[in-house]
Amino acid sequence: MRFAFAGIDFLGDVLETLLAKGWEPVKLFSRPCDGIYDFNDATVARARSLRLPVQMARILPADLAGLKALGCEALIVAGYPWLITGWERHLSYAINFHPSPLPLGRGPYPLFQAVLDDVPQWGMTAHILEPSFDTGAIVAQELFPLSGAETHDTLLAKCQMAAKAVAVNLAHDLPRLHADARPQGAGTYWPRVTQAQRTIDWTGSVRDALRTVRAFGSIEAFAQVDSRYLYVWEASGWEQPHDFQPGALIHRHRKHMVVAARDGFVQITGWSPYAPGPARGR
Repeated sequence: MRFAFAGIDFLGDVLETLLAKGWEPVKLFSRPCDGIYDFNDATVARARSLRLPVQMARILPADLAGLKALGCEALIVAGYPWLITGWERHLSYAINFHPSPLPLGRGPYPLFQAVLDDVPQWGMTAHILEPSFDTGAIVAQELFPLSGAETHDTLLAKCQMAAKAVAVNLAHDLPRLHADARPQGAGTYWPRVTQAQRTIDWTGSVRDALRTVRAFGSIEAFAQVDSRYLYVWEASGWEQPHDFQPGALIHRHRKHMVVAARDGFVQITGWSPYAPGPARGR
């Protein structure tokens, strides 16, 4: 099947899987990335190696018409931020990969919230593009359990592995899956997490503090220790009665810091100073 891919390295394995299954690429659509948390280096390099045209600007109706002229049958979207509409006049299929078990977790990036909410099961969904984000009929879905120790980074890896499995299903039988797609019905929309959700609340429990750290992983949580602001990506802790003020720095050894929470202590072992400037994270 001749296809175009719209995405970045976040779900770049979808592109590689379709190529491995014999699909024929005609064009890559990507977007600018910050090179800190979002990347498209590998995806763009792969397209260049295949001598594909690469477009970094938003897909417009003229671009869809151009795909039709190239004999493109399918547009596969995976990690692309802009809404794509009007594809039906030009293409047989337009499928988006979304990192949630739709209809739960619609929205720009639901992985953080999944860990914050301790959900027991997650998934990767491929759905037909509709004029509103993440609402189209489901053509394929891969579900998997989450552990009580889930982190953003382990969840991301599970989503990426599930995306490859979904891509295999699409490659084998997209026409049938598309014909049998099931409407989502009512669902839930999860907006981008706020700075408050990303910030460790020392007046809460040790368990809550560590969950916040796990939820952001290498993307980093945010914390205030005494009057100092930090990015935090690694911590452990224990429950223990004490009389310290929550958020107080109780102990320090080299770069490791022990901070008081409501019902115990959190040892921060991976952190960097807060640096004002462009917003970090997704």
